[in-house]
Amino acid sequence: MAYSALSHVPVAVPINNDSLLPRSQFKGNNVFFNDKLRTSGLSLDFKIANARSKGRSVVCMSVQQASKSKVAISPLSLEDAKEPPLHLYKNKEPYTGTIVSVERIVGPKAPGETCHIVIDHGGNVPYWEGQSYGIIPPGENPKKPGNPHNVRLYSIASTRYGDSFDGKTASFCVRRAVYYDPETGKEDPSKNGVCSNFLCDSKPGDKVQITGPSGKIMLLPEDNPNGTHIMIGTGTGVAPFRGYLRRMFMENVPTFKFGGLAWLFLGVANSDSLLYDDEFSKYLVDYPDNFRYDIALSREQKNRNGGKMYVQDKIEEYSDEIFKLLDGGAHIYFCGLKGMMPGIQDTLKRVAEKRGESWEEKLSQLKKNKQWHVEVY
Repeated sequence: MAYSALSHVPVAVPINNDSLLPRSQFKGNNVFFNDKLRTSGLSLDFKIANARSKGRSVVCMSVQQASKSKVAISPLSLEDAKEPPLHLYKNKEPYTGTIVSVERIVGPKAPGETCHIVIDHGGNVPYWEGQSYGIIPPGENPKKPGNPHNVRLYSIASTRYGDSFDGKTASFCVRRAVYYDPETGKEDPSKNGVCSNFLCDSKPGDKVQITGPSGKIMLLPEDNPNGTHIMIGTGTGVAPFRGYLRRMFMENVPTFKFGGLAWLFLGVANSDSLLYDDEFSKYLVDYPDNFRYDIALSREQKNRNGGKMYVQDKIEEYSDEIFKLLDGGAHIYFCGLKGMMPGIQDTLKRVAEKRGESWEEKLSQLKKNKQWHVEVY
């Protein structure tokens, strides 16, 4: 493991003035391991300035002090199933869960509000990493009087053990959907996202109607624990990847000892919009040979042509390496808004052509080999 090799490596860690180890203690670090620079995609100067702008100072502590052993999980019987659970609860007979917590997880300068929401399902709605729950918000569907609202699917942002590691909760990463009238520029609450607003406004103890779980496309293949997984997400599309990475690096799963490479590309608007960056940056410290993390901040960074930096620009930057990994059997995942895919597909096609390859043929082969996983909404 990486612990012995890293026991005395200094790390720049932002801290709050009133707390030695705040929630965002690992928010972006440049760390040298074996004379190689590992970075989460931002310059050290930028990160220090960003930390200071948020009222934090930067101190040094050893990785030995910062690292923690993996978390114990239960019940281990959740590892016994040979097939993923599917559609245990239908739209007409949903399961009633309970809101445990709702936490805003973006900074004040982020465009919009994103919340991390934990729901207690009592262990009665088991799921696998990469699956989704359906949520039916309370009230009547205005388009179908007398009927409930339509179900809305949300990718689960936790492992099967949940954030409390006991198999009884599931977590969502939800961006509040707000509609602004194009003529007046003012918010029109009547057209806001019903389900996202219900979830973001929920309080601990509130009841929530759950359907599912559903989905097989984004399941994490575990037949090769030393495989390579390239994860590309925008905004709340990071949700399933948080579950993957927790399973790989945070939890002590006796039947899955990950020794491969996980590479996360995350595209968001600005540094205040980063989601779960504290967790991801910590994995960089603890598992430098098994995890890579690259960020595209469209409103703060420029691509090589001087335009806004989007996630496809990061992909192009590392395209040769990505293509070689795919040729070697790597799995690649995409999750986020539908609008992310055209730009990514164009970039991959352009790169393939430069390499003298047909992107259409390569994509067809990736799909045939089940290496290509897409979930957009």
